This record gives sequence, C-alpha cells and structure tokens, in this order.
Amino acid sequence: MPKSVVEFDAQASETSAAVPQQVVDQFSAEWESSGLPPDFDTFLPDADAIRRSALIDMIRVDLEHRWLHARLPKRLTEYCAEFPELRLDRLPPDLIRHEFVCRKRSGDHVDSKAYLQEFPVQAGRLKRLLDIHDDASTARVTEPLVQPRRTDALDDVGVGQRVDEFDLLTGLGSGAFARVFLARQRSMQRLVAVKISEDHGTEPQTLAQLDHDYIVRVFDQRVLPEEGLRLLYMQYLPGGTLLGVLHKLRKTTWTAGRTGQLLLDAIDEAMEAKGELRPTDSSIRTELANLSWPETIAWLGRRLAEALDYAGRHNVLHRDIKPANVLLTAEGVPKLADFNISFSGSSKGAGATAYFGGSLSYMSPEQLEACHPGKRTGAADLDTRSDIYSLGVVLWELLTGRRPFGDLEPQSGTEPGDATTIDSMLGCRLHGIGSDALASLPPDTPQTLRRILLTCLEPNPNDRWSSGAELASQFDLCLDAHARDLVDPPPGSWRLLLRPWSILIMELGVVVPNALAAYLKYHTDRALIVDELMGAPPHRFDVVWLIVMGVAFPLGAFVIFYMRRYLVLVPQGLRRGKIYSPRTLARARTDALLLGDRVVAVLFAIWIVCCVCWAGAMWIGMGDVPIRGYVYAFASAVICAAVAVVYPFFLVSFYAVRCLYPTFLPHGEVSGHDSELMEGLHRRSVRYLAVAAAVPLVGVAGATFIPLDEIGAVIGPIRTLSIVGVVAFIGAYWLFRKVEGDLIALERVTSRQQDPIGNT
Repeated sequence: MPKSVVEFDAQASETSAAVPQQVVDQFSAEWESSGLPPDFDTFLPDADAIRRSALIDMIRVDLEHRWLHARLPKRLTEYCAEFPELRLDRLPPDLIRHEFVCRKRSGDHVDSKAYLQEFPVQAGRLKRLLDIHDDASTARVTEPLVQPRRTDALDDVGVGQRVDEFDLLTGLGSGAFARVFLARQRSMQRLVAVKISEDHGTEPQTLAQLDHDYIVRVFDQRVLPEEGLRLLYMQYLPGGTLLGVLHKLRKTTWTAGRTGQLLLDAIDEAMEAKGELRPTDSSIRTELANLSWPETIAWLGRRLAEALDYAGRHNVLHRDIKPANVLLTAEGVPKLADFNISFSGSSKGAGATAYFGGSLSYMSPEQLEACHPGKRTGAADLDTRSDIYSLGVVLWELLTGRRPFGDLEPQSGTEPGDATTIDSMLGCRLHGIGSDALASLPPDTPQTLRRILLTCLEPNPNDRWSSGAELASQFDLCLDAHARDLVDPPPGSWRLLLRPWSILIMELGVVVPNALAAYLKYHTDRALIVDELMGAPPHRFDVVWLIVMGVAFPLGAFVIFYMRRYLVLVPQGLRRGKIYSPRTLARARTDALLLGDRVVAVLFAIWIVCCVCWAGAMWIGMGDVPIRGYVYAFASAVICAAVAVVYPFFLVSFYAVRCLYPTFLPHGEVSGHDSELMEGLHRRSVRYLAVAAAVPLVGVAGATFIPLDEIGAVIGPIRTLSIVGVVAFIGAYWLFRKVEGDLIALERVTSRQQDPIGNT
C-alpha cells in the first residue's frame, strides 16, 4: 500500500535531521579537492541508525557534482542497486526532486511524467513539488511543501552562467541556504568569491562593519529582487579552508610527522585543484614550515582570536565558527568568513529560534541552551566568550584530529533543535574534557597550549578568556618557547618544583649575604676599633652590637614582608582557584618586577640606620672614640652594605622574574606598564652588576690605607671578603644573564600584546 504524503514528509524531515553533518562535509570536500567521485564506504558511518541518513545526504552532494561538474551522470536507481538499505519506494520525494533539478540544470532532457511513472509511490508529492499539471508535458520546479535545502532560483544557478555582472567560473562550496562561486567581476576585471543566497538577513550590514586582516573582506552586495536572491561578493582566497586541512591531517600519521608544512601542503593541494600557483619567497610560509604542529595551531589561533576580538569590539558575534568557515590565503593566513548567522548585540527582542544556527558540535553550552526549547537562556546572553568556546573546539580538532566531545549528532527521528539532542550535548560539555580527549593530545603539545585550550572549553563562560585580545596574548606566550616555559614549566622542571618555595629561597638569598656582611662588620670593627684603638672591654662592644642589630634587622624583615604581601597571598589564591580583579593582578605583577629594588632599598636603609646608631652607641656606651675609629667604622659599613645589598638584588630578581611574575600571566592581560618596568629592571641590573664587580676591589684597595701595625688584625676578614666577593660576582653575573634572558623573552611577549595586529 502506498505511503501517505504525511508519512513521506516525516521521513524527509528525519533524513535531514539525522545526517551527521561532518560526514557530509568531508564527502563534499573530497569531491571538491579531487574532482572524482569519492568512495561512499570511506565516509559512511557504521551505525545503522544514522547510516541511511548520511547516505541520503551524501547522494545529494554526489548527484550535484556528477551532473553539474564532473559530467559523470548517475541515476537514483543505480544508487538503490548499489546500496541495499535504499529502496525506490522509500526514497524521500525531495531527494527525487533534487535529481530532477540537477538533470535539468545539466541540460539533460527531463520528462516529468516519466518521473511519476518511475516513482509511483511518491507521485502525489512529486506532482506538487514539481508543479506538474495534467496539460503539461514538462515540469516547472516550484517550492516544495517541506522546506527544501535551497530555493528554486538558487538551484537554477550554476557554473558557466552569468549572474548580474559576475561570470561564475567554478564552485567553491555550498551549504543549506547558499552557494559560493569563484567568479569574474566584469566591471572591475577581478576574481572574487560570490556568495549567492536567499535575500534575507542582515549579513551585508554586519560584515560592512568589519575591516580586519583576519576577516574575509566583503566588497559589496547586489540584490536580484525578481529571483529573490542576494549576491555577496568578497575577496577570493585560493588556499581552501581548515576543513581541507583536517582531511589532510587525518591522512597523516604521527610517525610521519606533523609540522606546519602539513598546513602548507593542504593549501597547495587546494590551489592546485583550482589551477593556482604556489607563492615563492614567502617569509610567512618559511615561518610556518619551521613550526611544530602544536605551534602551528597556536599561530592560527592567535590570528583568529584577534578577529574575534575585533568583531566583539564592534558588537558582532559570529556564532558559526567551524573549520569550513575559516578560509586560508596562499601563504596560510587564516581569515574568518561566513557571518551569515551573526548577531549584533544591539538587536533586541529576537527569540531563540531566530538565533539558532551554526553547527551543533562546535557550539558552546550557553549557545546550545539558547536553542533549547525548555531553557530560559536567550541569544542576548551570548557574547564573545561563546565564540571563543567554538574556536577552542576547532583548534582542538585541528590539534588532535578529533573533537573534544566526540562526533555528537542528532539521533534518528529527532530535529536538530530537539531537546533530547541538546540535553545530551549539554551533558557532555558541562562535564568538561574527559581523560580520553586529553590522551589524544600530541606528545609534543606544550603545557601552555594545553592550558589555553582547556580554558577556552570551560563550561562556565566566566572561567574562559574574557576577550579575543586576552586569548591572543596567551597564544603569543605559546609561540615563544622561552616565555612559555617560564609561564608553564614542563612537568618535572625544577622551576615547577621550586615555585611554591620561591619566597623561602628569596629569604635565604637576603639573609645569607646580610649575615656575611654583619660578620665582616663585627670582626673588622672589633679588631680595628675596640682592640687596637680603644682597648675597651669587648663585652660592651658585643652588647651594643646585639642591640643595634637586634632592633634594625627584625624591623627591616617586617617591612620587606609587608611589601611582598601580594606576592604571597595572590599566588596562593590563584592555586586555590580564586579570581582576582585586573587591578589586583596588575599590582602583583608590579610588585614582582620591583621586588629586587624594594628589598635593596630597605636593606640599604637598615645599614645606614645601623651605621648611625652604631656610632652613637659607641660614643655613649664606650667613651671617646678616636676620629680614625669612626673613619674605619664608616669604611667597613660601606663595603659590608655593598655586600648586603648588591648580591640579594640578583637572587631576589632572579626568582621574582622566573618564578613569581610568570604565574600571573595566565590570568589576565598585561599593560604597557609591565614592559616599562622590565626595561627599567634590565638597566638597573647592569648598574648593580658593576657594583658587584667592584666590591672585592674596593675592599682590597681600602686595606692599603690601614697602618701596617694594624693591618694584621683584619687580614682574615679582608681575605674572606676578597675570596667571597670574587665567587659572589661570578654567581651574580650568572644570575644577571639568566634574568636578562627571561626579561627579553617576557618583554617580547608583552610588547606584542600591546600591538597584536602588527604581526601577520
């Protein structure tokens, strides 16, 4: 018994809803890249529930390429004979109509009544779909009762035609509601990409706002009111899309190696298929070829993040970020395209249905909720962080060859916006990245890139990067090997192991040189002043010494501890997951870069106070002191203060720059003030290094002014000062070089963050 029209409508709806879109996209891309019919079995999924659905949609693509491009015609009867799961009496009427349209556009003679005889079960629907009348021997294609994949006028557009002033040369891609062609614009005598779609939406107005290096430039639009079509013409990019790169990626094993050359090879293949020539002497291609595959992903991500930041600052969301919507230039530069469902944040009053779009597998949780019929989340709740999530999915797929949440698609019998489907996908996303997905990361993935992508894919928008600019700055870190190792030390690195102990190590770096300086000061003053000049009882000297040192140094320790309070509290809070304001983070970064100078200032002040108090205490507690005694005391104080001040500077600065400052970079954007502080720290380090070199020389030179009958009393401390000074200078010079290298790397990254657009 023939099926009813209602039953066929349901079946057609099931067909379009159940298709795994990525399978169809891959099949279509293989057709476009090779120009030959792909093997269906290579792309068809194994699961019976979705195999037939995928097959139906792949046949749509295959019919169009065979009849209109490759001239390798094939009829639906042949597909049914090839695939047992297909039956002529169960084919969806809209698929039959699609074959009819393809044949007609190819110039083949089409007899509409023959179609009714060939498909008697679907004849009732076909008469309405093809607008077949009893007095007509041919059919005029009209809009079907079930919404078709394209409008009639759009279906009639094909390669070789002239539409308005555009000669359509070849097809570049197609979607559910639009087709893209490489065309020659006659008035300008240039090649452009023309997107032909139904005349609705605000895409031209949206794209007219955007002029950015990493967004496809839209030139203008033409509206054909009689056909109900819109022509959007834009710059032509010959390098294909990231979808083609994905296909290339999945054919390359890790043992064969994946580098930036893989991206270039995919681009070259796409250009060769279009008859384009590969560029020569390109610095960008040379740079890409020398990058590892994870670094290539970071290189692409940085530019796409900048595009999102630019669009976000213009109050525009993309909402359909996927590999097919990222176009590539011949040099490999990515450009974001197809804002056909973009949303301007200034729009008001639109419901969830109006904002539904994009590919489910790339959507953020909040965008899925906006599409959920039972959720209260609306499109107005979306912002750039939703696009950042989608970009994270794309980059994860490029990095690993698979999406972080698997190939989730609507189940058989459900609509794309069905609540059950969305609930299932939301459940996966809200649970975060699983261990299987983490295990798929390439072994050479830097910790920084891993952290960046995991932050992009946080279920809660508040836990993601707040803007495209912040995300771009993180990719800058990832692309600088020295800087990324500072921010995200490799597992087992000594920096990672010592990071929780950095404060204690810096304390030892302050205490040890000061203890040495105090030892030298004590023995020099006692030998030259108390024993040689005054002959006073040594116990008085010891009491005065203990009082002065016992008051001054604990006071200095308290001041230093207060100055570094942010450097103790903020890292501890960050490790516990606490979120700090940008102002607090900026204060902590500033404290880290100025810590060495502040410690030196406090220590210098302590030694000045000690020197004054020591002179006063000697005059009060020990009677008259010869003028020469005060000279000795002052000279020894200068040398010992230099020891106590200079060497702690390098140790404190080393740990502050290498272990403290980098911990704040993953948690917010930096300002130009950071770069200025780094430049200042570098200049002061050079001056302190000169002082460190002078300490042993000044100590030896000062000893020449001591009378020969007194020199024997201090020969031991002077020898100790000379030996320790030389060793300390070598250590200070080593630390200086390390700090210099770290500052150069960090300054290189932070300066790029201030002007990210400059790097193409």
